[in-house]
Order: sequence, then C-alpha cells, then structure tokens
Amino acid sequence: MKRILITGGAGFLGSHLSEKLLNEGNEILCVDNFYTGSRKNIHHLLDHKNFELMRHDVTHPLFVEVDQIYNLACPASPIHYQFDPVQTTKTSVLGAINMLGLAKRLKVPILQASTSEVYGDPEIHPQPEFYRGNVSTTGPRACYDEGKRCAETLFFDYYRQHNVDIKVIRIFNTYGPNMNPKDGRVVSNFIMQALHNEDITIYGEGHQTRSFCYVSDLIDGMVKMMNSPSGFTGPVNIGNPKEFTMLELAEKIVELTGSRSKLKFQNLPKDDPRQRQPVIDLAKRKLEWNPKINLEEGLKKTIDYFAKLEE
Repeated sequence: MKRILITGGAGFLGSHLSEKLLNEGNEILCVDNFYTGSRKNIHHLLDHKNFELMRHDVTHPLFVEVDQIYNLACPASPIHYQFDPVQTTKTSVLGAINMLGLAKRLKVPILQASTSEVYGDPEIHPQPEFYRGNVSTTGPRACYDEGKRCAETLFFDYYRQHNVDIKVIRIFNTYGPNMNPKDGRVVSNFIMQALHNEDITIYGEGHQTRSFCYVSDLIDGMVKMMNSPSGFTGPVNIGNPKEFTMLELAEKIVELTGSRSKLKFQNLPKDDPRQRQPVIDLAKRKLEWNPKINLEEGLKKTIDYFAKLEE
C-alpha cells in the first residue's frame, strides 16, 4: 500500500484517479480547493477507510507525508481558467513550486498533469513531444497555456538541480463521467445542448479538429507513467490519436442522443487551436499504453452520465 497525494483530487480527472488507486489498494489523500472540483465527484469515496479529503489551495505550501504525488490541480476549461487568469497562473506556477518542494523533501516521485495546450495553435501536425509549440504569451488563453509551460520548466529544473524524480504527461482532450456539464468544453457543451434539443454551437466553420480520449484510458496512461522506471521523465503525450472535426463530433452526438438540435455557427474564439492530434509513439514504446475506448463507445457512456444528471 502506498500513501498517494492527488492535488485537484475532486476534479474530473482527479476523482477517477482517486477511485482507480483506491481500488488498487492504496491510501489516498485528496487535496482540492473546490474551485472547479466537486464533492459530488468523490461522494462515494468519502466513507472509504483509505480515503482522506483535505480542503487546501496548492498556491500555499502543504506539509504531509506521502509516497507519491500526482499534481492535477488547475482549472482546465477556458470558461473557468479565464474567469480569474491571475489565479490560474498562480495555481500552475506556485502549485508546481510547492508540490515539487514537497517531493524534494520527501524524496518521492511526482507527476505533473501538463496539457496539449503547451503546443498552442500548432504549426506541426500531428504533435510530437519534441515540438516546441506556437503559443501566444499575451492572449486570453495564455494564463493556462503559459502557466503549464512554466510548470514543465520548473519540473525539469527541479530534476536537474535537485534530482527530484519527475514524470510529465501532456494530456489531450479527455471526456467522460464526472465532467462538469457547465464547464464550457466542447463534449459537455454539445451533449447538454443535444439533450435539451437546443441549437448546438459550432465555432468557425467547424473544420477545426480535436482528438478525444475517454477518461479511463487517460487515467490508465497516467498511472503507467507514474510507475515507469525512475529517470524516465517524459514529457509524454497521453491522448487518443483518432482525429475528428467539430462538425463530425456534433453530428455524432445528435445521432446518439436522438436530438432535434440544429447546428448554429458563431465566430471562432481568439487563439483557438485549429488542429489537435497527439503522436503517441513514445507512450506505446515506453509505457505499453494505447487507448482502447473508441469515440462512439465513450460518448454513449458520457451521454448516459449527463442524462442521469437531468433526471
């Protein structure tokens, strides 16, 4: 049994990670300030003898004793991270410093949940880990994109300067149960609009692409990375390489929900990436990881989850 700290543990990804690691026989310390996390996501875990919940903001130091650290704390949807962009940057940067300091003191491995947003609006497609990105430092998305890029810098500097055992993954679009129905992300937006028979909002002409990874696949890759040999730092892309346009996604969701929704087109937001698709050769080779859930299967599970919220 390991005692494992998960920051952002009540969020979408953190709640799934908590459940998986508990089921594997570990003791979980779930830390969250509940800015975007929800007690509802972890309600079924609260009575578990090996689960502990702590309300804490990672921009402040944390003094605990653990064997592993997963640093997931940060709002991940534009509607949330743009609401308080200064706090978003603080969460990424100060949160990384505080968690890396803890890992240094305890001499334990720490995993950083970085993001495909470090690639910005990519000029290389699909995106391999060696691509350095095309990111605006001044736009409305920069608080998240640049915050995560700086966090990666800090992780590798702590690795070189202090020999901290770091693991860095870059997460591509992930979806599934426990998503916030009002988080502004494309999958949750489309499903909720379809369930209500409302117009589905397409930005631009809908030709921009994304690659959608079901949450159980993502969590499996995350755990494999944490437990990979010491010295393998990443960064490693974790995502589903199957690419879909926003039009294809909207049409598939309308079909699966039996919705009467029509498509409504609006102007493309500033700095919105036109393409997003991971190269996952490194994850396949080093982690023996490959996503298993296709888009239709994953969407059915996600639609069922949102439909039950509406009951």
